[in-house]
Amino acid sequence: MEDILINITPQETRVAVLLAGVVQELHIERSASRGIVGNIYLGKVARVLPGMQSAFVDIGLDRAAFLHVADIWEHRQPTQEKPLPEERRPQPIERLIHEGETILVQVVKDPIGSKGARLSTQVSIAGRMLVYLPQDPHIGISQRIENEQERTQLRETLQRLVPPDERGGYIIRTSAEDATEIDLANDLEYLRVLWARIQERRAECIAPAVLYQELWLAQRILRDVTTEATTSVHVDSRENFQKLQQFTMQFVPRVEHKLLHYTGERPLFDLHSIDTEIEKALARRVELKSGGYLIIDQTEAMTTVDVNTGGFVGTRSFDDTIYKTNLEAAQAIARQLRLRNLGGIIIVDFIDMINAEHQEAVLTEFKKALARDRTRMTLSGFTQLGLVEMTRKRTRESLAHILCEPCPMCQARGQVKTARTMCFEILREILRESRLFDETREFRILASQQVIDLFLEDESQSLAMLSDFVGKPVSMQVETVYSQEQYDIVLM
Repeated sequence: MEDILINITPQETRVAVLLAGVVQELHIERSASRGIVGNIYLGKVARVLPGMQSAFVDIGLDRAAFLHVADIWEHRQPTQEKPLPEERRPQPIERLIHEGETILVQVVKDPIGSKGARLSTQVSIAGRMLVYLPQDPHIGISQRIENEQERTQLRETLQRLVPPDERGGYIIRTSAEDATEIDLANDLEYLRVLWARIQERRAECIAPAVLYQELWLAQRILRDVTTEATTSVHVDSRENFQKLQQFTMQFVPRVEHKLLHYTGERPLFDLHSIDTEIEKALARRVELKSGGYLIIDQTEAMTTVDVNTGGFVGTRSFDDTIYKTNLEAAQAIARQLRLRNLGGIIIVDFIDMINAEHQEAVLTEFKKALARDRTRMTLSGFTQLGLVEMTRKRTRESLAHILCEPCPMCQARGQVKTARTMCFEILREILRESRLFDETREFRILASQQVIDLFLEDESQSLAMLSDFVGKPVSMQVETVYSQEQYDIVLM
């Protein structure tokens, strides 16, 4: 039984996917950081630059967007079925578009710094199972679907579903690998209705104008995440609930009866302790019910997961304790990957198991738990070092990358120097400065409470010896705003 909770404020949208009351997925999108990639505009050509074979197009943003000749769909289209040699040569941009012309464009790259957005005139609209190409009449299949029988079956099914009057084409996405004919039919109908509405809006608008905006998080959840297993979708904003109602009526009617407006007094996420789960999903350590725990480290290159028995002591043998901890960890790791949206290379270090049957059982349990994941992944068996290697496709930023930033206190190392290390560093600095500034009458240490406390207790003798050695008094002052690694030496 799957439930979806959608919490909406003007600043951000948060979504929690619950299975039997336990949070399985978290999605967060902030209004200020929403990109425009995928948006479709009716633009006006502001300037053509033959020397650069590019043009600037006004699409209604602060800066004109950039269109290169290679991104003009007509540029790649021969005028005959078998093009003559001269027609194979790319046409210059000045023959394809001219200043003041109105053109349909799609954003393929967000504006960055002083650069405007990058555009293409080839439109593609992504659905749940398919990508619609209104200008390119062919059927393609994602290369990630490797089973030839599956590829043939999907192609034949889609060809049956495509109406005779269809002028565009489709690409079957990886997510359609196990799709039924009904799934494909629903997605095809959704995309055709969407393109028809874009065409209607194009006829009504004057350039520059936005014709289509990539769906915001709540709409994408309704389109991509809801399934037959979804029992309900709760939305805590009346205004947005009404908008989502209209969206489901037009594009995903199968979800309409599941959409509910939450009107309770307690905040929706508080009611289900979602904020607590978010805090846990940002922690490095994950506790297991048995007393064991996971250590999850996310780096640039990969994510590592280390399994530990902790305080768990089995009732039978040590091998049995390890086996049960690893079985529980397999379930917990699969959930954490979804919850934190961890992607790329992932290395799992289960507790070493001597028994080959135990290894196989843990791997089977891990595969079973991972099968619930909507994201494509590959999983290898145990390596010679006893590690499990896997990859998980990066579909969006991880939860930690959305909500957190590198620690300024420890320079993003993930650790800080101890108070004792800082004491010794300060003593060396005073000695260094005493040789440079002989006229100084007194040295004053400005540091955190922890460092000053250590100087007053365990390291008081070290400080006194240094004061005698340099022949100058040393005083101390607590700076509450300083981190443990921050300090200053003031020359008096």
